[in-house]
Amino acid sequence: MRKGMSGVSAVRRKPWPQSVAAQVFVLQLLVMLLLAVLSDVTLVYETRSQTVRGARHQALAVAAGFASSPGVAAALKGPNPTAALQPQAEEARQTSGVDFVAVLNRDGVRYTDVRPDLIGKRATGDFGRALDGESYTELFRGAPTDAVRAVVPVTDADGTVTGLVTAGLEISTVSGTFNRQLPLLAAGAAGSLALATGAAWLVSRRLRRQTHGLGPTEVTRMYEHHDAVLHAAREGVLVIGADGRLSLVNDEARRLLQLPADAEHRPLRDLGLPDSMVRLLASDRSVDDAVQPVGGRLLAVNVRRTSRGGHGPAGGVATLRDTTELRALAGRAEVAHERLELLYRASAEIGSTLDVARTAEELADLVVPQFADVVTVDLFDVVLRGEEPVPGVASSVRRVAVRGAVEAWPFHEAGSSLEYGPVAEQRRTMDGEDAVLVSDLAQSRDWRVPDPEGAQEVLRLGFHSLLAVPLRARGVVLGLVMFWRGSQPPFQPDDVSPAEELSARAAVCIDNARRYTREHATAVSLQRSLLPRDLPRQDAVDAAHRYLPAQSGVGGDWFDVIPLSGARVALVVGDVVGHGLQAAATMGRLRTAVLTFSALDLTPEDLLFSLDQLVTRVDAAYQAGGEGHTITGATLVYAVYDPTSGRCAVARAGHPPPALVLPDGSAEFVDAPANLPLGLGSVPFQTTDVAVPPGSRLVLYTDGLVESRGRSIDTGMELLRSVLTDAEPDPESTCRTVVEAMAPTGSHDDVALLVTRTRGFPAEHIAQWDVPADFEAVGAVRAQCMRQLESWALDTGFTTELILSELITNAVRYGTPPITVRLLRHHVLICEVYDASSTAPRVVQAAEFDEGGRGLFLVAQLADRWGVRYTGDGKVIWAEQSLAQDLGTAP
Repeated sequence: MRKGMSGVSAVRRKPWPQSVAAQVFVLQLLVMLLLAVLSDVTLVYETRSQTVRGARHQALAVAAGFASSPGVAAALKGPNPTAALQPQAEEARQTSGVDFVAVLNRDGVRYTDVRPDLIGKRATGDFGRALDGESYTELFRGAPTDAVRAVVPVTDADGTVTGLVTAGLEISTVSGTFNRQLPLLAAGAAGSLALATGAAWLVSRRLRRQTHGLGPTEVTRMYEHHDAVLHAAREGVLVIGADGRLSLVNDEARRLLQLPADAEHRPLRDLGLPDSMVRLLASDRSVDDAVQPVGGRLLAVNVRRTSRGGHGPAGGVATLRDTTELRALAGRAEVAHERLELLYRASAEIGSTLDVARTAEELADLVVPQFADVVTVDLFDVVLRGEEPVPGVASSVRRVAVRGAVEAWPFHEAGSSLEYGPVAEQRRTMDGEDAVLVSDLAQSRDWRVPDPEGAQEVLRLGFHSLLAVPLRARGVVLGLVMFWRGSQPPFQPDDVSPAEELSARAAVCIDNARRYTREHATAVSLQRSLLPRDLPRQDAVDAAHRYLPAQSGVGGDWFDVIPLSGARVALVVGDVVGHGLQAAATMGRLRTAVLTFSALDLTPEDLLFSLDQLVTRVDAAYQAGGEGHTITGATLVYAVYDPTSGRCAVARAGHPPPALVLPDGSAEFVDAPANLPLGLGSVPFQTTDVAVPPGSRLVLYTDGLVESRGRSIDTGMELLRSVLTDAEPDPESTCRTVVEAMAPTGSHDDVALLVTRTRGFPAEHIAQWDVPADFEAVGAVRAQCMRQLESWALDTGFTTELILSELITNAVRYGTPPITVRLLRHHVLICEVYDASSTAPRVVQAAEFDEGGRGLFLVAQLADRWGVRYTGDGKVIWAEQSLAQDLGTAP
């Protein structure tokens, strides 16, 4: 087991770097380290030698200076040399910075010394050279310490040596001076080594990029292979860089392309190559055996991209083979190349839009004049309507596109309706047969059937051949395309295949556009059928509206005006996430839900809460059924305007705030809490109550009006405010002005706009009384109500009196004071009874002998509508009667 593990370790361990870059780095580092060590050793030796030499010179200078000082020779002959010379020697030592200055007699006995205990003792050493008159320095080793010492003789006037002077520095002092220089030497060596290491690393890094981390063997093998390819291969080889420049070229390629000597590193377009060859070499796609005429030769070109998964150098490699022997086929190869290029362009240029006519025009634009001199595209009328043609039923077609290289075309222009007879050549293609080739128009007769006179003009203009191809998609013929030639060679059987391919691609795009047209028309029809056609009758506001479907299809934008009890009106604008049929159907659900909840006379915040709960339940059902579409995220603004009080309650769920334009023309946005979109949150919805004077305009809209790709919602809202300030007060004029100024062209979101101008309820059409909580007061209040109806010239009869009697009696019996009765003369007569209780009344089916329980049943039978709405401090029971049917139209 140990041997196995050691074997694995031995295999994995690489004692020597494998790549060229790593080996160069290690070798450079070793060389730099060796040079640094050698230089440091040399510097240390040289520094130490200089330190010792400096000590010798210093000691010799001090000794010589002291020996030649005046009075030294005389003092040596005096009776007490020590007393005379010891102070001078100490002063000289301290002044010169040496460790000792000593004066000796000829026998070497000390007269002075830095250590007084040594005075009178003989100094160690041989002073024979000094006694002979020679001054010298020596490295002295002995007592009292090792030192660098200078010995200088002291001579009298006749040159006789009378004594000696020694001065010097101890070895420890010299070593200390040297040691203080060592850190500087070490720092310099370390800095040099670090700089050398960094330089070696940079060189190795550059070398690694150049060699891609390969070892010497691999580099050598690759170079040999590269050299063999460039110089020994019989095919031309080109290496093109990512910047479109020629990186490498071998000898054969130079010969085939006749390249200049300095071709490398020059742009391809500067090498004198044909444009088609340049495009081929610079293309970002692979090419196999593309034939290119260059310099009198036909070259088979293969191109491969060299980017290896995004990790290698971008560019391409092209190989060239001389196929000059195929010169006879050059014309056909060029034609084939042009056809392939035409088909390639067709895939990119046909079908850029989902418009049937535009797609047909793109086909015609593509093939003229490269493939034909004139092209006509005819489609069945049902295709233009988005429907699918039934084979053998429709023969009428409409010309949707005409393109030609001639100024005067004798046939029908675009938009013309055509009929092809049963014997016409064109009819065969419309009936689903294959393409029809008429190579000689002058010899054929059937193609002239639709327009004989125009056919003669076609021949006079020099057209000689026709190729009629059906536009077939999914096995269904949608129309036909006719290619005409006059200046080009006549159509041949080889031209049928590319013509059918072009037509097939165009037919698929036309069919997609047809389907989109059908779906778009269906969605628009569904959307408009779900939107209100005529706004219901009510007197609270004058309203105008606009709905603009998006370019890419209808969405879920909608609006509504809903009459409520008490002459009030609800204004609604909503936006459902998404587009298409599903969004339109979802919008219909939400609109129905809002109509239903509005019929319950819910407050705006309660209506949004109920709608939010409904959206959550519906989405849960969608998800349980595996459907991806959801309603969550839909937005809504719901406003209730009361003309009797001139106030409007506004609540919104993630929707842009409505705009309020006052009668003086000033515009502002209602500061209503945004709340969360429907289905997203559990936070209670909040409502804002604002005063709306008569003649004001309330503008509700969806975000498609104020927000687009090139305009933020804040910018759009500010623009809307400015437009509303300058708009005419009439709602219809305001709608028109806003749409002209705000609606983006080709928007990807639909737009719903609702503009209403408020009316005030005339005070003379409102009558109100307080009712005491006493049954005896019912009759008096009822009598006052009847007198009010008489003053309004309304012949009420017994019906209104009975309704009022039942409503007031129920309020006194079951309600809580205060109790109020209110009559509103509207386009209907509205009777309202208010009390402070929240108990909900209900209609019951009284038995035959029951004394009570028939009141609300009678009200329900006599009134056109009745109901209950809750207020913040109670409830209102109301009943409506039609003035036209029951009471007669009021004057």
